[in-house]
This record gives sequence, C-alpha cells and structure tokens, in this order.
Amino acid sequence: MRRFVTHLVMSEVLFALICASNAANPETSTTKLDIVYKTTPQGALKLDLHYPKAPKAGARYPLVLFTHGGGWSAGNKTIGDRGVRFMGVKALNAQGFCVASVDYRLCTKEGSIMIRDCVTDAKDALRFLAKNAAQFSLDADHVFTWGDSAGGHLAQMLLLAPPESFPGDSRLADAKYRLIAGVSWYGPCDFEKTELFNGPGQTDVRDRFGARIIKPGTDEKIRLVAYREVSPVNYLRADSPPLLMMQGDKDPTIPVHHAHYMKVRADAVKAPVEIVIVHNSGHNWRESDGALQPSLEEIIEMTATFMKQQLTHKPTR
Repeated sequence: MRRFVTHLVMSEVLFALICASNAANPETSTTKLDIVYKTTPQGALKLDLHYPKAPKAGARYPLVLFTHGGGWSAGNKTIGDRGVRFMGVKALNAQGFCVASVDYRLCTKEGSIMIRDCVTDAKDALRFLAKNAAQFSLDADHVFTWGDSAGGHLAQMLLLAPPESFPGDSRLADAKYRLIAGVSWYGPCDFEKTELFNGPGQTDVRDRFGARIIKPGTDEKIRLVAYREVSPVNYLRADSPPLLMMQGDKDPTIPVHHAHYMKVRADAVKAPVEIVIVHNSGHNWRESDGALQPSLEEIIEMTATFMKQQLTHKPTR
C-alpha cells in the first residue's frame, strides 16, 4: 500500500511538472488562456483556446466557438477537467477542432447589461478570432458554434443572425468568417412565445427572462421588437447553416417545446434544423426518472460527429 501511495504522489508531482513545463513553453501547450478580445466599460473580456495539439507554424484548425450557460447572468468560460463541457471539448479536439471558450458580459439586476449585450459580445469574440486567425492558427472559413443553456441560445444567435448584426467594437466590424454549422444544448429559441417555457405539467409560467431582455414597463411594441431581436427562431432562412438542437424531455428550465417549435418553424422555411430529444433528461443532462437515452457518451459523440460531417459540406454562407 505504501509503495502504491508513493507511486501515486510521484505521478501527481510529475504531472504538475509537465503542466508547468507546457505553460512555460507555448510550443508544447495545447491551450492559450485569458486572451483579451475586447475591453468594455465593465472590464476586459477574455477567451480560452483549446487545441487538439500544440499548433505549429502554418497550422489552421477549424474553430468551434463555445458559449457557456448560466441564465445570461452567471457562469464563465472555464472548461475544467471534468463534466459535460470538458467531455465535449475533448471529443471536438479528437475530431481536429480548436474550441474557443468565451466570457461575455453578464446580465445585471439593474438592467445595465441585457441579453442583447451578451449576443454582441459573443459576436465580437468571433470577429476577434476571425481577424486574428493566422496568429492563433485558426481557419476562419470553417467556424462552428456550440453552447449549453443560455450559451445554447447564444450559439443559435451566432449561427443564424447575419454576421453584421449586433455591431459591437468598431475595430472588429470588418472581420470576415464563414459559419458552417452549430449545436445547441438545451438552449431556448423564442422569448416572445412564453408558453414555450412551460415545463412538464406546467401552465402559465411567468416570463422569467423578460427583465434580462428589456426593462419592465417598456411600451409593448418596443418590448416585442426587443424579444424578437434576440430570438433565434426569427433568423431561420432556407440558406441558414445547419443547426442541431438537443433538448431533454424533462427539462423544467428550458423545456423540450423549444426544440419542437424550432423544428416546425425551420421546416416551414426549409431551414436545415435537426433535433434530438434526450429522454429522461432534466437540465444540464441530469438524469430524471431513468437513464439518459441517448446516453451522455452518445450525446457527446453526436455533437462532435455532426460538426465533423459538416466540414465536408459546401458552406451555405
């Protein structure tokens, strides 16, 4: 037993030394952390890059922009070393993608930051990476989006809203990139239809996210314009890049209705949207009344495979 413990401690020390060496030597590191992509009155916004392997001169990796969840009011870009995000990043790395995990401004109670600002920041992160693609060994002609919960909504917005929409930092406005496809994990698609937020067995759920879109008491016409502007469903077109929506059938936070409604609206305009309903799943792929079907491992595989398949397709934009 003593020999095993000694070996374990030595292994941990060796691992720490390797990590420290990689951090000191960018040529062997697969991550670039805390890259400032934009400065706002609230402070600098940063992103992390997770490469399949340490990039060499001339390398160009297809890019997946990951936006985190947290109700647009919490969360951060950290991937960590466990959990569903970590599993997703590793699966995408294994398929040859570089994953950029980004921070964005978070909604505040006083309403100084709204969901529209979150969208703008995410778009500026993509614009920044596109403008600096060569520096970061990225292929700006093969860009994908992915996110969970509120980040799933942002992934849809990045994918479907025109590149020039939601202008932010003027220095990034001329960025050129091509969106290929995106994946939304349990992200909402429409804020105007509040009934979509009714969970299993619920009716007349209150408008939980309205105050993060526009200040309460705003004129009804202005409110509807604001809701529609940040609802991905309104940007569906026949030539939209392909979108895969994955939703849990027992999710009380972002109910499964969003996936079904998005599919109906997409089919009406012949937009390429696929949905996968995960049975026995609450929010964040938590099991509810049984094992996940498909399994968590299959969800991860489907996410990475969907993006890999789109690499061989002709871009629609």
